[in-house]
Amino acid sequence: MRPPTPSLYDALRTRQQHGRKALAVLLDPDNLDESSLLHLLRLSAVHPVDYFFVGGSLVLSEHQAALIALIKEHSTVPVLLFPSHSLHLDGPADGVLLLSLISGRNPDFLIGQHVVAAPRLRASGLQLLPTGYMLVDSGRQTTASYMSGTTPLPHDKPGIAACTALAGEQLGLKLMYLDGGSGAQNPVSAAMIAAVRETVSAPIIVGGGLNTGEKVYAALAAGADVVVVGNHIEANPEFLGEVAGVVASFNKVTQEQ
Repeated sequence: MRPPTPSLYDALRTRQQHGRKALAVLLDPDNLDESSLLHLLRLSAVHPVDYFFVGGSLVLSEHQAALIALIKEHSTVPVLLFPSHSLHLDGPADGVLLLSLISGRNPDFLIGQHVVAAPRLRASGLQLLPTGYMLVDSGRQTTASYMSGTTPLPHDKPGIAACTALAGEQLGLKLMYLDGGSGAQNPVSAAMIAAVRETVSAPIIVGGGLNTGEKVYAALAAGADVVVVGNHIEANPEFLGEVAGVVASFNKVTQEQ
């Protein structure tokens, strides 16, 4: 008899309760070929990664399933789908970040796409992680804001982000994702992360614009439980070593305190 599949959500909550931070690498199927992905997977064997998120705001290629299969062949790191549409649910992943775009007022991304996807998700066997997704103004329009037709949260209004996250948690969402979007000019501010951290108990994921070790550390120190790097890794895979080192050092200091 096969043992039950470990709960990704329970594992993340346990990490949070013990003060251990996590690193996720966001992989866009449109931007990776087999060679570049294999190189990144080799690097991740040296510089540990906790999660691979797969998806994007505009997935044009049909390579997502093949990309995930390649990850599963060469790595034991959990793979979570990061879908922007009900069509983006293919591939042998471990789970899915079931995103509800609570920062916007577009009903299609609050519940509409979820209705369409619900039967497929139930049949898929994927672990579902209901996630309050909050786009934050990053100094430029991103693909995510354009494709969703929504206005991001103001960068300098942490109170709005905190109340939005609180509403999402009260609705039963289990994770909160603060995202500056792909190619963000500025990362989510430490003040906003801290305000959300003080308001909700749910694990907080932060991504967008984390293109230096200093920015990654600032997000962790402000209260992020998972930091996500994507575009900068695609352009500079060696950055994985730096960011993994920052997360590992932060965890070491935290455990010693």
